[in-house]
Amino acid sequence: MVINNLLAARAQMAFSLAFHMLFAAAGMALPLMMVLAEGRWLRTGDPDALKLARTWAKATAVLFAIGAVSGTALSFELGLLWPRFMAFAGPLIGPAFAVEGYAFFIEAIFLGLYLYGWDRLHPLVHWLCGWPVVLGGVSSGLIVIAAVSWMQSPAGFTLGPDGLLTSVDPVAAIFNPAFGKMTAHSTLSTYQAVGFAVAGVYAWALLRRRRLERARYNGLAITLALLVATPAAIAQPLVGDVLAKRLYEAQPAKLAAMEGQFRTEQGAPLRIGGWPDPEARVTRGAIEIPKALSFLATGDPNGRVLGLEAFPRDQWPEARVVHPSFQIMVGFGFIMLGLVAWFWWAWWRDRARGHDWAARRWLLQALALATPLGYLALEAGWVVTEVGRQPWIIYGVMRTGEAVTPVEGVGFSLAGFVFLYTSLLVTLVFLLRRLARGQTEPLPEEERHARI
Repeated sequence: MVINNLLAARAQMAFSLAFHMLFAAAGMALPLMMVLAEGRWLRTGDPDALKLARTWAKATAVLFAIGAVSGTALSFELGLLWPRFMAFAGPLIGPAFAVEGYAFFIEAIFLGLYLYGWDRLHPLVHWLCGWPVVLGGVSSGLIVIAAVSWMQSPAGFTLGPDGLLTSVDPVAAIFNPAFGKMTAHSTLSTYQAVGFAVAGVYAWALLRRRRLERARYNGLAITLALLVATPAAIAQPLVGDVLAKRLYEAQPAKLAAMEGQFRTEQGAPLRIGGWPDPEARVTRGAIEIPKALSFLATGDPNGRVLGLEAFPRDQWPEARVVHPSFQIMVGFGFIMLGLVAWFWWAWWRDRARGHDWAARRWLLQALALATPLGYLALEAGWVVTEVGRQPWIIYGVMRTGEAVTPVEGVGFSLAGFVFLYTSLLVTLVFLLRRLARGQTEPLPEEERHARI
């Protein structure tokens, strides 16, 4: 049945995207940490920085390979599961994916030069080869997000009386009204997620007290990781506020689902927590801050905010999914903001007498526990983005049910892709564990002191 196909297709895309985002985020953020570590070695001759650069380069290569496989599978899924969507959207977002291919190849070429150029290139040239890897990863992410933002805010086309495209402008489609805000928000989230994940891993290593002589190495890794995560953690609430204001104008139903706002109100409250009840049209158990939602959305404490009741019932996003996901994203974001403030206060306090990582046990425990928070916030944010757009696959233009394949048997495809991604995850864990064990060997003496 079509409805079963729809549910299976949505489940497959959700599973595939959630899996792929792990590697897409790492491909955007980890190369930056890699070149920062090598830059420190070039400047100071710090052997721990060189070792980190080598480790993170190998991790980048592994994650890049797994991400390439999962991303290729996703491209097949778009055509197999959503043929009607691709027939409509292909002329508009197809050129963006073609450009993404160039970014992918640039990243791959320079990653190869970086990995195999350690002993063959001048140190400065080698370091410069790392920057196209950074830019290629970010460019790939930006282009993909451009396509997603077009689905939220379609532009660059006109429709004829028969519902078919009569004119196409791919440039306007890419630089749609949601492009700048969504790309900023999503890019920051990758730096935040990967920075906290890496810092948490090395915090665990310090807490386990293995190889105490490597405390400085692990401490440097935490510092560099949070150096990447901190600007993102600070900027994210500001960018998120701008994005929410855009939703008030362009996607008010999504905003209402995010905030558990069922009734149209002037002076609408901001709800913290709670569980939406669509039948009773209330959000139960929430802490309400009077007039705060109206102020954040409109700049006026008495501003009018549309509730879900202002829209046809069949156009309501699922508030029981969107609202909790939004709460998770925002809550974890503020926890991470507090942690970076704590870390840099401790770092500044101890800068003169040296950094005694063993004396920071409470901070290390907090960072270790926060290891998954950035990724959980990233995944929750994408749930808000995608489920909040429903029932539209192209907002206001095409419903998700209209785009799904009419061919039966999507459940078998779902099972196959789950097996594929599970196999990739097992392979990744195996390779990363081998990589971690391989970092116990000291660097050759000449590499420890080689500089520009």
